[in-house]
Amino acid sequence: MRILVFNCGSSSLKYKLLQMPAEQEITAGEAQRIGPPTAEPSRIVYRFGNELKSKFVPMKDHSEALKEIIKIFSENNVKAPEAIVHRLVHGGNVVKDNSVITDDKLSLLENLKKLAPIHNPPAISAIHACKLHFPAIPQIIISDTAFHSTIPDFAAVYALPKKRGFDKGFRKYGFHGISHEYVVNEGAKFLKIPLEEFNCVSCHLGSGGASLCAVKKGKSIDNTMGYSPLPGLIMSTRCGDIDPGIVIRLLSEYNMNVMAVEGLLNRKSGVLGLSARSADIRDAIKGAIERKHERDFLALQIYLWRLKKYLGSYLTITGDVHAVIFTDTIGEFVPEVRQVICSGMDVFGIQIDEIKNKKASLPCDIAADSSQVRLLVIATNEEISMARSAYKLLAA
Repeated sequence: MRILVFNCGSSSLKYKLLQMPAEQEITAGEAQRIGPPTAEPSRIVYRFGNELKSKFVPMKDHSEALKEIIKIFSENNVKAPEAIVHRLVHGGNVVKDNSVITDDKLSLLENLKKLAPIHNPPAISAIHACKLHFPAIPQIIISDTAFHSTIPDFAAVYALPKKRGFDKGFRKYGFHGISHEYVVNEGAKFLKIPLEEFNCVSCHLGSGGASLCAVKKGKSIDNTMGYSPLPGLIMSTRCGDIDPGIVIRLLSEYNMNVMAVEGLLNRKSGVLGLSARSADIRDAIKGAIERKHERDFLALQIYLWRLKKYLGSYLTITGDVHAVIFTDTIGEFVPEVRQVICSGMDVFGIQIDEIKNKKASLPCDIAADSSQVRLLVIATNEEISMARSAYKLLAA
């Protein structure tokens, strides 16, 4: 089955056409700089095998980007997909599991735009465009929150009055679920443990967003993100956990409106706010080590402290942990972070091998031979994860 995977960003549209269940890539690419004009022209970068090409073309929205991608398929004699799958960042109470998109479901998706205003609207726009161009082809929605639908109520419900909290949909949804699900499956395969018996903590450490996921018997039982992707770990520009009293004070005493506070917490805080120079923790590491930059050093300390604190708590609630998994940009390519996080964790049966860690070749186990818990480094692949879920759903 040929499955076309779409992964929408605010100004981009990644795609990958895969032959399933063999997971063989037919073609892949990304429409870049969609929307208002930027310093560089909008383009589609795409590949067939090892051949990489670029097509410069105006694209005012994601619908136009989709049209241009279809043209590329036609120009290269690519057979039409037999199914299309879309990533939705926030499924709310509407998308609790992966499902085929019906007209009724599509109507309900319109109500989810405000939950993730940067990512949900373009994804929904792409669904409408695909319905227009491929009316007979089934479309599947895969939500970043779906993997976390197994989080129990005692871990997901906030301590608010029922009519102001749970009844309004204010609960922990969790995010990065597509990535967490992929590496959990790959980790179980790597260690030859049945998924339904596999216990781990998955560490999705991106250069932008980051979250930890506690997994018991192959299912998510907690995630450091919550109702929104804002809480939890220190991220590039997101503050992570913060006292709600600070938000109240910002609104009531510092003449900030809701939009200003939202912008402060989501786009001006985190590593960027702490270092005052860069939103990338790799720059903070370099600044702290090479230039002894005080703010970089503090940013690094806070980033690592929060990570280690959550890892310890998730190891505790998961119990009988088989592995800790590191993935995404920082998790895969920054051994210094893995070294600090895993050091001094003997109480949990964790011992890292410094040499293996520095020479990590993915996928790999960087734990010392004596470690009771395996330390895996696995490259994430959201597109493959989405295609697997879609194929499983359609083949059932």
